[in-house]
Amino acid sequence: MVSSACEASAAQALADFLLENRPVLALTGAGCSTASGIPDYRNRDGSRKGAEPIRYQRYVRDPAARRRYWARSFVGWPRVAGARPNATHRALAALEQRGLLTHLITQNVDGLHQRAGSRRVLDLHGRLDVVDCLDCGARLSRDLMQERLRSDNPRYAPVDDPRQLAPDDDAMLGEALEAGLQVPACTRCGGVLKPSVVFFGENVPKPRVERAFERLDASRGLLVVGSSLTVFSGYRFCVRAARDGIPIALLNLGPTRADPLAVLKLDAECGAVLHDVVGVLNPRD
Repeated sequence: MVSSACEASAAQALADFLLENRPVLALTGAGCSTASGIPDYRNRDGSRKGAEPIRYQRYVRDPAARRRYWARSFVGWPRVAGARPNATHRALAALEQRGLLTHLITQNVDGLHQRAGSRRVLDLHGRLDVVDCLDCGARLSRDLMQERLRSDNPRYAPVDDPRQLAPDDDAMLGEALEAGLQVPACTRCGGVLKPSVVFFGENVPKPRVERAFERLDASRGLLVVGSSLTVFSGYRFCVRAARDGIPIALLNLGPTRADPLAVLKLDAECGAVLHDVVGVLNPRD
């Protein structure tokens, strides 16, 4: 296993990996979006930051839990909606355009890879900017949901203090504010609305997982960026790659669950390394 402490630079080592194993599949996590102002779920050692996000079963069964979710989401969403792609997103898009990446599977739900120019993206855990009705299947944009929340709850305001922000569009609020929110229902059937993302305790749709494995099978290498792989949802692709002899490179601050499976592990900030990788590859690819 190679680490960033070796004689060759992290960027050079990763550039060599991409050239030797092209085309490569990228798997990305929350560490890709922290530089865009979206907090991640875990510390450098892999331990969770704060409380566990709401679970699917509780969201579906408990109206009070749904009010709490939407109260926090309502004030936190503007920060996520206003986030911009950073160096990591831009570098991965550039690597795709040069034919070094076959596809990109992201565990993030912020849509920043697409906004940076990546075209072959699979949103493993869904997208925050879409809302679905759990009863009739109607779909609306998160911006429209925000307008309805604002109309029904004029006393709420966006979060101004970054210390109140939590991962994705979550925000820290007092119980009184959470309990007082009026949650809009589906205008078509009056049913329960939910962000089109995979909550904790909810399974990734099977067809989506199958598409992800198909993309892995079509690749000669796997590059994991900004993920500790603590959750099996992402780790399973490393297990499959190792089983099938597909080389794995890991770029993440801190340890990952797949460290023993990788041929290349870089403990470094992903944006800086990937930016340099694009520069190293300029005269070579």
